[in-house]
Amino acid sequence: MPIWKRNLIVCWFGMFVTGVGMSQIAPVLPLFIQHIGVSQPSLIAQYSGIAFGITFIVSAIFSPILGAAADRFGRKPMLLRASLGMALVIGSMGFAPNVYVLIGLRLLQGIITGYGTACTTLIATQTEKDHAGYALATLSTASIAGSLLGPLIGGFLVENFGMQNVFFITGGLMLLAFITTAMFVKETFTREDRHVQNAKEIWTLIPEKSLTITMFVTFFILTVALYSVEPILTVYITQLTDHLNHVALIAGLTFSASGLANIFAAPRLGKLSDRIGAHKVMLISLLAAGIIFIPQAFVTNPWELMLLRFLLGLTAAGLTPTVNILIKKITPSAITGRVFGFTMSAGYLGVFAGAILGGQVAAWFGSRYVFLVTGALLLINAGWVYFNVYKKIQSKRTLTIIQ
Repeated sequence: MPIWKRNLIVCWFGMFVTGVGMSQIAPVLPLFIQHIGVSQPSLIAQYSGIAFGITFIVSAIFSPILGAAADRFGRKPMLLRASLGMALVIGSMGFAPNVYVLIGLRLLQGIITGYGTACTTLIATQTEKDHAGYALATLSTASIAGSLLGPLIGGFLVENFGMQNVFFITGGLMLLAFITTAMFVKETFTREDRHVQNAKEIWTLIPEKSLTITMFVTFFILTVALYSVEPILTVYITQLTDHLNHVALIAGLTFSASGLANIFAAPRLGKLSDRIGAHKVMLISLLAAGIIFIPQAFVTNPWELMLLRFLLGLTAAGLTPTVNILIKKITPSAITGRVFGFTMSAGYLGVFAGAILGGQVAAWFGSRYVFLVTGALLLINAGWVYFNVYKKIQSKRTLTIIQ
């Protein structure tokens, strides 16, 4: 088996488990906070929001720093640091004696994360050019699937193994990711630049600045779109029918439908990107995703919503990989880790902003408007991508740069 394929398999598993570890706590958190001594409903909600959101905010701050470390010391050491660190921190959450220790551990989790940044950089720099689109697309399914399936997995583990064991099981899986990374990931690393120290110097080395900013914004909006419905999905499903049993299960399946579709479609769209160009797949996927969001506001039963969420996952599968492919092509290899770190920061901020947006729009205008607003954001982004990415790459000047 080629080294790039073996690296891809190990990184896929590690990123999937990391995604689960970041998101599986969502349905567990309120129950666990109550379990460790908080009884007032308002305080449970307040502490749950802080504990869930703080990991993503801190991760957004530290991702570029960890990306710089990956450029300086190599990507495999960063994979080992992140996987072992998360194994210890997530496992320790099961022993948290009070909510303050839990929040502290969630904050520490955000600081030591970076597995996804290092994996993306490793695959981008170690994979042959002809297979880069397929490899990055396949890798993107791990993070998205882990994040989207995480709440469903967390709920299942609570029901069958208990709240504390959710943390122990997830920590054990991260420890397994550490062991497989140590044994099977191979990297040929040569530090290419010893003088780039700060963001200003990094910025001067980026040849296509407008294109890079557009990629950051597109990744941010995509993540906002994927997570804007998370706070309101269960409520929305209950509004669709008055006599529905197993609401939580159906909500979990509906939310996870996007992740399952993404796993199916992303590698295929990655190969298509290698053939016809990532900018074309990105534009079509953005337009399709924006359009598919709109009818979700007008469904009459949960099964229609589930089908549309599945179709959304098929289109979203063409977005994260194309962002990574284009960033790889327009970024000098000496600063690849740092630029991917900023991309991951945009994604973490998108998770947080999406949850805030969905909750606020639903509170002010109603749940249906969350889908309309999110669809409009994607369509506006599609227009920006058409002028800032598609037309530029079609021009001979930029085309020669990215090829």
